[in-house]
Parts: sequence; structure tokens; C-alpha cells
Amino acid sequence: MIGRVDPFIGTEVTDLPPPTGIAATWWWPKPQVGNTHPGATYPLGMVSACAYSGAYPTGYGRYDLSTEGVPTTIHDDAVASGFTHFQQSGTGAIRKYYNYFRVTPMLEPLDVLGRTWHLVDEEAEPGYYAATLDSGIRAELTVGPKSAVHRYTFPRNRNARVVVDFSLGGLSIPHGETIPLRAHLESIGPGVAQGEIVVEGAPLAVYVECDARSWRQMLWYDRRLMPGGTRLAFDHIRPTTLRPFGLMWAGPSDAGQTVEVRIGFSLRGVEQARENLRRDCGVGPARFPQRRDRTRKAWRRQLKAITVDTPSADRETVFSTALYHSLIKPCLAPEESPFWPSDGPFVYDLSTMWDIYRTQLPLITALLPDRAVELGTALLTICEEEGNFPIGYRMARGSDRFSRQGSALAQTFLADLCGLGLPGIDWEWALVHMHTDLRRTYGEDFLLRGVAHPISHTLDLAYGYWCTAGIAERVGDRDLVEQFRTLAARWVNAFDDATGLLQDSTFYEGSRHNYSFRLLHDMRNRIGLAGGDDAFVRMLDAFFGYGAEPVRQPGVRPGLEELANGYALGRFEGLNNEPDMEAPWAYHYAGRPDRTAEVVHAAVHQQFGTGRGGLPGNDDSGGLSSWYVWASLGLFPVAGQNLFLVNAPSFAESELRLGDGELRIETTGFVEPERDGPTQYVQSATFNGVPLDRTWLRGDDVHRGGRLRIELGPEPSSWGRDGRPPSASDP
Repeated sequence: MIGRVDPFIGTEVTDLPPPTGIAATWWWPKPQVGNTHPGATYPLGMVSACAYSGAYPTGYGRYDLSTEGVPTTIHDDAVASGFTHFQQSGTGAIRKYYNYFRVTPMLEPLDVLGRTWHLVDEEAEPGYYAATLDSGIRAELTVGPKSAVHRYTFPRNRNARVVVDFSLGGLSIPHGETIPLRAHLESIGPGVAQGEIVVEGAPLAVYVECDARSWRQMLWYDRRLMPGGTRLAFDHIRPTTLRPFGLMWAGPSDAGQTVEVRIGFSLRGVEQARENLRRDCGVGPARFPQRRDRTRKAWRRQLKAITVDTPSADRETVFSTALYHSLIKPCLAPEESPFWPSDGPFVYDLSTMWDIYRTQLPLITALLPDRAVELGTALLTICEEEGNFPIGYRMARGSDRFSRQGSALAQTFLADLCGLGLPGIDWEWALVHMHTDLRRTYGEDFLLRGVAHPISHTLDLAYGYWCTAGIAERVGDRDLVEQFRTLAARWVNAFDDATGLLQDSTFYEGSRHNYSFRLLHDMRNRIGLAGGDDAFVRMLDAFFGYGAEPVRQPGVRPGLEELANGYALGRFEGLNNEPDMEAPWAYHYAGRPDRTAEVVHAAVHQQFGTGRGGLPGNDDSGGLSSWYVWASLGLFPVAGQNLFLVNAPSFAESELRLGDGELRIETTGFVEPERDGPTQYVQSATFNGVPLDRTWLRGDDVHRGGRLRIELGPEPSSWGRDGRPPSASDP
């Protein structure tokens, strides 16, 4: 699978063939670009490294800030002013851009630092990125869990140099820069330096080695060299007083001469940064080949966790890349918390739970259960130390800026870990913090009034109480179980009995329709509130555009009226955004899995493709790519319920290597699908040889592995009409 990954997918404006059928009726409100980057990454690692153009939002690429429609460009071609670290992956308006410690190989005087060079001959694979600057310098990057290694191949020149800029951070768009508040750096020997910057409250330390010991090693400030200087320190930097500063190695280069720069990173000081570099790269010069090989092997281990059978190289590329994008974030950085003294798991770049809790976190739990427990423990520690679970958490001190998106989303993830019986978490400890978190911010209104606005938070909190009730049951607290289940029943307060949809409210990046079809813990009564199966299916059909005319997508800089008219359609967002990404499976609860098959077929085969424009919207830290992985396998996790819904897969065979075993998905009657070709429907299914008359599997059954065999056909069948997924109100 690793050979099929294309890290360039999603780096440019969406470029897919015109949609047909129901897919042509879906409306895209958010930016039509994946916002990914092709830089070197490590699975769930702390560090990334990539060419830096200053473009939004990763620092790579050509685009300006965009929150809807087609993004505008700030660069006509691929350019870079150097190579930076800690990029976001696929996010939208995250307003945390990193790109620290820019390393720039150059032949020009230091005065021109900050100019851009054109990039040619770009290459990327998991753990590796390379490009040639039009100066003739070839750059190669790889990373370890807590380190980065750069290798530059120079042409013959009298004045070659490698410059490390400690002062740069953020993007070169208005209000996109990140200013270090404090900083110090020092040369500590030939080819060795160290330092630390404090950015948005986070102390980020580096230990740097450069294999250019015959070159001069100098500090610089305001683009002026400091010959003989060994230390720079800034106690308080303001935007008005900031001048660029850093260190440099300079000297003559022969044609083909390579210079390697190794950087260890830590959020706990330069000594730990040094140890991290030693652990990741060992000791001595020329460590690039070994580090690249180790990172490639790490990616190969992760990516071979799922294999699919398809004769289409393009489809294998899309799937492999989606799996790759799903395992870049969040960043797990054990023993690295800068905000509390205790050791243990630490996480950042949850960007954000709203984007990833339905799809990516269940995928990590399935493929990497130990890392999922590590993440769960890190979230609990954050709650204990800071008072609440985050919706978004970054390498920065300060309040959670994403609370408008959702509430009580960590509870769904923890409920799945508990339901699977994964070891490593003290569930009494967890219950205390899950309960306390539910009472904060929007939770106060929910407790006092039975409803919270934006109204989607009412659904979040009711679901959070239902998930937490499962933890209370695990620890044997029957009083809390009854209390939480009573509160969980308040989901009904969010709905308008007259319409069967959510009440009037404000909605984050959507309308009442986009939030009205989420998978609740009591879908039986939810469907009853809508008027029963037939009425609910009619509502879903309208939402997914059955019988509707094709829509026109927003263009460059869409106006408020255009966006308002689009939201008024009440239409599925077509995987351009996250709020309704689980809605296709709502049909299962009304006995119509055939409709799920049609919607998912259109989405999988028309909304994703190869090439730099192959994503329909922001990948959002892998939340979108994880949707594709699950949907194309014919499974979908119901987050928080330890439940998987079964659908027609888009591959003849696939195999998942899970924590406890292997799950093999096989088909009969399978026809290789075409982009706008006919849908295939489940006719019957067996699991481990036993007929599966229902449309779902328990999560622990899936995680233990086995053999799921699905018979497909060209027409809908009676399969799944009666075997509905479980609901809290089932008799």
C-alpha cells in the first residue's frame, strides 16, 4: 500500500469530473481544497517538515485564506523560502499555523533571506519530501517521531550557506504570523547549536547538528552576522520590536556536496531535545538514510494494516492515500507536556474533535488500540489539569477556541474504548472527569433548562450523558446510570414536533437539515418523532437530493446571499464538510440500507479522486479521509456505541489487521464499480459462517476479527429491512 500513497492529493483546488445523479445535487459550503501538504511525516508523530511558501493553512502551496468557495491564490507557481516544521494537515480556519524553525539553503547573501525560489522536481512519499530550488539546490527531508533531518545537495559555489531562522512562525498572510515571545539560542560547539522559543505560551526547544564543520558557524540578528558571538537571548519580544534572528553555516561548496541538518525537538527544554535527537537518529554524521528508512518502515507497518483487492491503480491510490492521511494526526508526544510536570501521554493537534470523532478516532482505535488508549489517557489528563475536555487542542497555551463546534465529544471516544474493554484506563478516574466536563459551558443550560443553543449542543450533551452512563455501568454506580440515562433522554427537546427537524437555532457550518440526521442513541424514537419509517425516509430522500435539480457550487469569494441560498436548500454537504458525514447511514435505522448504498456509492466514487485536486473539501486532520476508508470498506462506526453498520463494500475483498485479530471482508456477485455506474446492493451476508440478517455488528466482534461475507446484486433486496440497529428505547 505504501507504494500507492500520493501525499500531493488534496494540496490544490478540487479538480474532480462534474458530478452526476444525486451527487450533482449536493451543495458545498466550505473551501473546495483539501488543505493537505506533501511534507515528511511520521505516523501520529510530533514533527512534520515541508517546503514553506507561507500559504494558507499549512505553509505549503499557493492559496490565500479561504473559509468558503474556491480559494484565491497568492503564488502562481510552487515556491518556497525554505523548509519548516509542525504543519497542520487538512485543517480549515484553525488559526494555529506553526511552521517554526525555517531552514533555508541558499547561495545568495543573508540580506535576501525570505525571498522565494521556484520548486521543481517535487517528490513525496510517506516520511519523505524532496524538491529542487531554482537556485540548483536539491532539498530532501525526513522526520522521526520527535526529530527532523534535512539533506541539501549544493552546486559548486563560493558562498553556500544553510540558515536557520528561529524567529519565523505562522503564514505570510494578513494576521497569519506567529511571534515568539521569548527566545534564546547558542552555539555550543562546531556544528552544534541549541535554543528555545516560546510561541503562544508553548516553549519549543531544539538541538541542532549540522554536518558542515569546515564551514563558518555564526549567529545573526536582523540579517546581520555576529562573528564570534555564541549566544542570543530575548526576554520579551513584541510584534513591533521583532527582528529576524537565528544561526547559519556558510562556506564554499563543491558540485554535489551534501550538507545534513538534524534537529531534535522537545517541549521540555534543550536537554530533552538532545535526547530525542539521539533516540531518533543516533550519533554521528550522515544519519539521513537510516532515519528515512526507519520512518518508511514505520509507515509500511501502519499502511499494511488494511489491504484491498482492486485492478484499478487509481482506486488503490485514493484508498492508500486516504489511509495515510488518516494516520498523520493527532500528534502524540509522550513525556512532552510543557504545561504540567507529570510524565505520561501528551497530545496536540486535535483539529478538531468535531471533525474526527465519528471517523478517524474509531479508525485509530481499530488499527492502533494501544495508541488510542494513549490518546484517551492524554485527554483525561488535559481534563484533569485544565478543567474540561478539549474540542480542539493545539501546541499552545490558552482557552479552547472551538467550543462552538460541539460539546461532549471526548465522551464518545472514551465510551468506545470502555465498550471494547481495552486495558490501560482507570474508569473510575475517567467517570469523574467525564461527569464534570458535562456540566461546563453549554452543559449548564442543558441541566437548568433541558436544552442548549446552538441546538446541536443539546444533541451532543444528551449523547454525552448516554455515553457516560456506560462508564458508570462499568464501574457499578447504578445511581449515576439512572441519572445519566434520564438526562440522555433530553435529546427530544432539540426537535420540532411539527417538522421532525431540529428547532430554529444557529448552526455551525450548516443548517438544521445537516444536523437533523445524525445517528443518536435512540433512533427508534427519533424516527417515530418524524412520523415513522416512510416519513423519515422521505425526509432523508429530500436531504440527499433525490429528484432534485443539480446545484451550482460557490465560486471565488461567494457573497452572503449566495451562501444563504445554498444553506436554504437543506441539502447534504457532500463530504465537503463534516456535520452530516454520518447521515447516509441513518437509512439503516428505517430499514432502507439500499438507500445508504446509493448515497455512499455516489460519494465514494464521485467525491474523491487522484491528483492534487482529488479531495472535495478540507481533509480536517484526516476526518474526511477516514470517512472514505470506512465507507469504501462497507463498514461505518457509530461513535460511542461500540457498533458498526454494514453496507455494500466498494472492493471485492479487503482485510483489516486489527488489535486482536484480522477481519476479512469478502464478496460474491461483485462488479468492479465505475464512477457514475450502477450501485451494488447487499442481498445477504454471513459473519463467521452464520447468516447475518441485521445491518450491524458489535464493535467487539469486528475488533476480534473474522470473516464477513457479503453477497451483492444489481437490485435492492429485503436484506436489512427488519434487522435494525439497536436503539436505547428498544423493548
